[in-house]
Amino acid sequence: MITVEGLTHYYGDRRAVEGLTFSIQENEIIGVLGLNGAGKSTTLKVLAGLLIPTAGTIKIDGVDLASASAEFRSRIGYLPEDPPLYKEMTVTEFLMYVGQLKGRSARDVAARLPEVLRTCQIEHVANRVIGELSHGYKKRVGIAQAIIHQPRVVILDEPISGLDPKQIVEMRQVVRSLGKSCTVLISSHILTEVSETCDRVLMLAGGRIVAEGLESDLAEAATAKAGVRVTMVLRGDRATVEGALRSVSAVTSSEFAEDTHGFLKVRISLSQDARESLVAALVTAGVGVRRMVEEEAELENIFLGLTKGATA
Repeated sequence: MITVEGLTHYYGDRRAVEGLTFSIQENEIIGVLGLNGAGKSTTLKVLAGLLIPTAGTIKIDGVDLASASAEFRSRIGYLPEDPPLYKEMTVTEFLMYVGQLKGRSARDVAARLPEVLRTCQIEHVANRVIGELSHGYKKRVGIAQAIIHQPRVVILDEPISGLDPKQIVEMRQVVRSLGKSCTVLISSHILTEVSETCDRVLMLAGGRIVAEGLESDLAEAATAKAGVRVTMVLRGDRATVEGALRSVSAVTSSEFAEDTHGFLKVRISLSQDARESLVAALVTAGVGVRRMVEEEAELENIFLGLTKGATA
């Protein structure tokens, strides 16, 4: 559906993104993840056709976006972080206007309007003046303007920024429903939302892709880079346990806490997956191993592990 090769963009002498190469399948929901200044918004603006790349190519359905016709570009819907709204219009008036502005007939826009209102969960504010709506509803109207012309690719820049917890949950539902009929790209620096809504993640740091894939794939990559962390419940004295841990070269750190039943609870970091060697060393030393649990890598830790050392 979308193929990006060597995408690079400079603002004067300042590099925003460099050498981005990735592909996106039809109806995928892709999260573009990164800290402020990582290049997320620039990447999305280039994909939306709003910026001309300094170098590289973008193809949608095999057509080069740089030379594509206006009709072809109309297959793309875009929502910037600050929704472009005419606040004196009602929601319906605005969407009718935008739909025609994007090349659709008034009849076609009117026919599509109920579906768009339903998808964005704004039917009950359809006749309200946009300026009177809450920030969350303005975001939804922004998404509605991005999809009113029935695009095949929808690009959303920070769609959940500034929303309250209830609005965030509702926005997740909106984004998931878009994925049923469109290919969706979302940028965010809120990791939990990317995890909740996206099929796949692209991590940017310093204008480059530092990782991409399913969250489980990224967890494996982070583990390979940062090692494994386990929490163990052991029966034995601390000195014996510490001696056993020192005999395992992969152990990089350990944190001790004694639980209420007299067992030692230890959090252990390993430079590589050496859990079998760890257990063997403890048992050989006469330590009873009651439990060992590997810590699941949350997306926050995955991100920090994979972007560590990347330049801004």
